[in-house]
Amino acid sequence: MNKHLEQLIELSIVDKEIDAFEPQIEEANYKYETALATSDTASLEIEILEEEIKEEKLKKQKNELHLAELSAKLEENSKKSAEIKTEREMKSLQLEEEIAKEQITFANEEIERLERIIASKEESIGILRTKLEELSSGLNDIKEELDKKLAAIDVERTKVFAKKEKLIANMNQKGLSFYQKIRRWAKNTTAVTVRKQACMGCFMKINDKIYAEVIKGEEIATCPHCGRILYLDKEETVQEA
Repeated sequence: MNKHLEQLIELSIVDKEIDAFEPQIEEANYKYETALATSDTASLEIEILEEEIKEEKLKKQKNELHLAELSAKLEENSKKSAEIKTEREMKSLQLEEEIAKEQITFANEEIERLERIIASKEESIGILRTKLEELSSGLNDIKEELDKKLAAIDVERTKVFAKKEKLIANMNQKGLSFYQKIRRWAKNTTAVTVRKQACMGCFMKINDKIYAEVIKGEEIATCPHCGRILYLDKEETVQEA
């Protein structure tokens, strides 16, 4: 096989190895990012609940103030009853007392309702804080595991990059430029095999002339349909032999 073609094929394989590190890194990060997102969500939920509790407590405080005002009004009316001189004044005072008592009942019910809501939200916060503590503890272990995996990946990636640099240093620059031009759009399918006389990049059948060139491997052959670099699949080589 043509030396330059061998180099281009080897370079395409090395580039695939380099690109394969990215999903490995993403997979390694996924577990930590998921745990971190869960932790952030729990923290946000706690903040929201705390704000809601503040609002409920404010509503409760307003009702308590209103209740105090109504109680003071009833006490004042009780004192006024001793000074009533007419039946009309008596009925008016009784009506005021009835309305005040209804409002007191409603205020007490509302305070009880708000207290139940506050207690429920405080309980939810307690559960979330426990969950958050567990997540924080687990995050440290996950982060430690992640750092180890990333360090191992980095070691392997450094080796592959060194391999690529060595390969490029010995390559014909014209051939390298040609390869890089195709790789810009073809990515990891820059150099592909030929199987059953078809390009494995675009899966189109190539003509006999190009196929014969691929079999010989003396020149760099490209697919007439997509422009990818072609080389013979090992199984095809056996069959041709």
